Amino acid sequence: ATTDAAKEDRGLCCGQRVVAVSAGEKHSLAITAVGAAFTCGACDRGCLGHGDLSIQLLPKKIDVIGQRVIAVSAADVHSIAIASNGAVFTWGWGEHGCLGHGDWSNQLLPKKIEGLAPGQ
Repeated sequence: ATTDAAKEDRGLCCGQRVVAVSAGEKHSLAITAVGAAFTCGACDRGCLGHGDLSIQLLPKKIDVIGQRVIAVSAADVHSIAIASNGAVFTWGWGEHGCLGHGDWSNQLLPKKIEGLAPGQ
């Protein structure tokens, strides 16, 4: 039987209503109604965006974006987010330049793509 507390938690992420999700190979991203971004899962290339390679069994907020997030996408081993001001952030595996920062470096935290900065 489902408890009343479990019923209330459906569609919530850390007490906030989830409005969008994306799933990668081993990780997931979620955006809440207030524009907070959360990740959970596993990624040995930094695709969770928390500054380390730890597995997150529960959704954990990405704090470094500093903007209201309006869209996210999870690839196999990297992630991308669009902020409400139009800035685009990527993190995770940087091989083949897929993060858009002009190098092949992995990013353990969300990093703004300067070439896609608003107004350019």
